[in-house]
Amino acid sequence: MRELDRIAIDEQGIPGIELMERAGQAAFDALRQRWPRVRDVAVVCGTGNNGGDGFVVARLARLAGFDVTVWQVGDAVRIRGDALTARQNMLAAGVSVLPLPENDTFTARDESVWVDALLGTGLTGDVTGPWAQTIDRLNSVRALGCPVLALDIPSGLHADTGAVMGNAVRADLCVTFIGLKQGQLTGQGPDCCGQLLFDDLAVPADVFEQVPPAATRLTCTNPASALTPRRATAHKGDFGHVLIVGGDSGMMGAARLAGEAAARVGAGWVSLATRSEHAVAIATARPELMAHSVENTANLAPLLARATVVAIGPGLGQHDWGQALLAAVLDTRLPLVVDADALNLLAAEPARRDNWVLTPHPGEAARLLACTTIEIEADRVTAARDIQRRYGGVVVLKGAGSIVVDGEETGICDDGNPGMASGGMGDVLTGVIASLLAQGLSAGRATRLGVCLHAAAGDRAARAGQRGLLASDLFPFLRGMVG
Repeated sequence: MRELDRIAIDEQGIPGIELMERAGQAAFDALRQRWPRVRDVAVVCGTGNNGGDGFVVARLARLAGFDVTVWQVGDAVRIRGDALTARQNMLAAGVSVLPLPENDTFTARDESVWVDALLGTGLTGDVTGPWAQTIDRLNSVRALGCPVLALDIPSGLHADTGAVMGNAVRADLCVTFIGLKQGQLTGQGPDCCGQLLFDDLAVPADVFEQVPPAATRLTCTNPASALTPRRATAHKGDFGHVLIVGGDSGMMGAARLAGEAAARVGAGWVSLATRSEHAVAIATARPELMAHSVENTANLAPLLARATVVAIGPGLGQHDWGQALLAAVLDTRLPLVVDADALNLLAAEPARRDNWVLTPHPGEAARLLACTTIEIEADRVTAARDIQRRYGGVVVLKGAGSIVVDGEETGICDDGNPGMASGGMGDVLTGVIASLLAQGLSAGRATRLGVCLHAAAGDRAARAGQRGLLASDLFPFLRGMVG
């Protein structure tokens, strides 16, 4: 972001104050669109350029006839450059500035919008002192029913990692400028940002071409276009054979969910290698899945010989049966999707290969890297990259803002919803990715598309309500999106 700013100002000749004016205008326009009946705006400003954006919003609101209150946090004598110019313009428009109140609360008027213009993207340490107290006050005002608009990034949120730096604003709407920040899309970013809007401030396209992106935002606009249209003479052998290995005693559901997901996304054949007591039940409930009784590696060998792709882990367990099956699968050269207990076993005996996809949640990621879940969540992007460097292949770090690392490329998918925090969702994702691999997509493309499909299907299923959302509720939407 700093480099984009520098190029826009120094090489394109766009004055810094002009970018600040555009940012303030974009934010004020978003405020009026989101809350069209509000006529009362309170702006909490810091002493840097983020505060300067807030000064512009305050001036524009006053000129539009709003009641405007501005609270200054930090010593005003520290305000310099474009932010100082914006402050002087605001004062000239008749807006007065109030010092931070002595008590622990702001005076919140009904039907007012509060604007967070405290801290920008340059935050590197924990927020403390009056800054942390002010964030608490903003969150308290929001708890009373007054919405909060964050400028560029919620104060206290780390722009790169999505970690909360001691304390952070929980906004209803965040308008971010020039470039999205990866920390807004993962970690605590989605929770802090609320609705996220982007405005490039009319910076010319060639500015962006000069700065390689830190990551790519993954979206699911037309998933069917990523798959080759089926010929009229196609047969099931053209679309691959997915073998799901898992379902130890008492864990039949995980393997079945993965298998049905693979079938719904278009694999030609789907076989399940599972415990004897599960095979008949799965075949009865979903006869399209070829469920096989596999009690040892000898039973598994003929299934591996016919498979195009193997997905191992859903319901696998970590006992002798699961360990033996994983060892047999790892002896093949087949493309793999490795999930759940297969990842836990891999963490105990690390290996590396290029033709697999690893799909850990934060707990499994912590075991793969021999650290804590807290450390994983503190910097999810770095954790995903570390797993990929250590184990190879393509890595998906699941969670809010799932991260896909494919070599040097990093993608973040911010679709999905809290309703997907339910049992079996990861098993469905495993089946989706395996199916796309079987249909001929590369590991990277299959994983990126699979993550987007899974998240988008979850969002469509959640239109009926997030609470009570089941993993199997995604199936009709997955099928519809792949055409």
